[in-house]
Amino acid sequence: MIRRIGGDTKASISLGIPNSSSNNSLGHNIIINNNNNASSSLRSSPKHIKSINNIEEIIKEEPKDHSNTGMSSIQRTWSTMTGYMNITRLVVLVVLCLQNSLFTILRRYSQGVLKETYSKHELLLVAEIIKIVYSSWMIQQNLVASSPSEEGGNGEGGGSLVPRKKLSDHLMYLVSTSRKMLVLAMIYGAMNILSFVSIRNISAGMFTIFAQTKILTTATFSTIMLRRQYSWTKWRALIALMMGVLLFSEPIWGDKSKNNTSVLTDGNAFIGTVAVMIEVSLSGFASIYFEKVIKTDPLQLGIWERNFQLALGSMPVYILFIVGDGGGTAGFFGGWSAMTFLLSSLGAAGGLLVALSIKYGDSILKTLATTGAIVLTGLLDYLFLGGPLTSSMVIAGVQVIIAICNYTFDASPTPAQSDANNGGSSSMSPSKSKSNLSTTIPSSGADDHTEANINDNNNNDEIESLVRRL
Repeated sequence: MIRRIGGDTKASISLGIPNSSSNNSLGHNIIINNNNNASSSLRSSPKHIKSINNIEEIIKEEPKDHSNTGMSSIQRTWSTMTGYMNITRLVVLVVLCLQNSLFTILRRYSQGVLKETYSKHELLLVAEIIKIVYSSWMIQQNLVASSPSEEGGNGEGGGSLVPRKKLSDHLMYLVSTSRKMLVLAMIYGAMNILSFVSIRNISAGMFTIFAQTKILTTATFSTIMLRRQYSWTKWRALIALMMGVLLFSEPIWGDKSKNNTSVLTDGNAFIGTVAVMIEVSLSGFASIYFEKVIKTDPLQLGIWERNFQLALGSMPVYILFIVGDGGGTAGFFGGWSAMTFLLSSLGAAGGLLVALSIKYGDSILKTLATTGAIVLTGLLDYLFLGGPLTSSMVIAGVQVIIAICNYTFDASPTPAQSDANNGGSSSMSPSKSKSNLSTTIPSSGADDHTEANINDNNNNDEIESLVRRL
């Protein structure tokens, strides 16, 4: 049926896709504009289908040329690259990488050149306070923007915007619903303790080697907790990334003068190894746990609300460390300077950027950004602080960049998708092969919604024929 709406010719196509398991059908309405824009709506039972994305491709698809299959492969690869790295995600990850590098370089300058003796726990505590203040301000802005004043009606005619509810009431609500973030803060505190135990029992070189397995533990927990599936190419890229970072940090673990033995004096190698392995496992779990809370939040809290809760839960942990350490060598809040306050601000910015990177990307992309920061930090350390930069480090840095690109721009299917493509058609009965409805778990960053593929040759031919006539 073709109709004219508002001067634009539109065609409404109604097609029913039979369901082999029942007598119901999926009603699928597609509206085609004369400017090649398309929109669709799907009416179906939730048990049949979760969502259908990219239905515009069905309308915009050109008549298939079976003699030129290479073009479709290039288009799929380009679609994956552009979908995986949109502008917002790319900006957040680049800024996170720069923040990590700048924070590390300034901290090394502060403690290595200026010889400042502040406590790192005090620095992190002030960073959490900055996060609380900034998150509260952002929450206030969101509350103001969410509701117009009664005097101004709908916000027109000079009416000012007022908060929907008081900021204090909303913050009290966030405190009462912060159990999940309190668990995460406790995990971070346990990781700090485990790091201290491991460094007391094994050398810094051995600790660095074990710490690189955080890349794999994050991906492993992603498959377990978020049901994500990664192609073998992505797994190989992660392993290559881990090896590249390990080779890049060779001056640390390869220094014979500092690491002539893997066990420190009066240390226990078994205790140190177990502690660092538990720490890297908790690191991977914490990253995925935070991502799951942000993306599957039944309370529908924003990123600033969750940052407020996490910072609030982290403060008692750092206070306990400060009290237990006696304020460090300089005493409570001793040895502070303008550089220390700058580092606290950068630390707060890093925590906010991590949350944003997980919201707009995922934990693996956050790991890629922080891993790339290691290479950038090494280069800046060589240029400004006289750090080492050997030929093996240069090769390792190139390897890290290649591994990041291999993971980011990989368009190969996951093992489950390959199995479905290879064996799905032969194992299906004739009645089910007419209408095959398959859902795939979204890969990290490719799409924020579940993709659904509908294969019905007869209906697709009808759509293409009608589109060509239009």
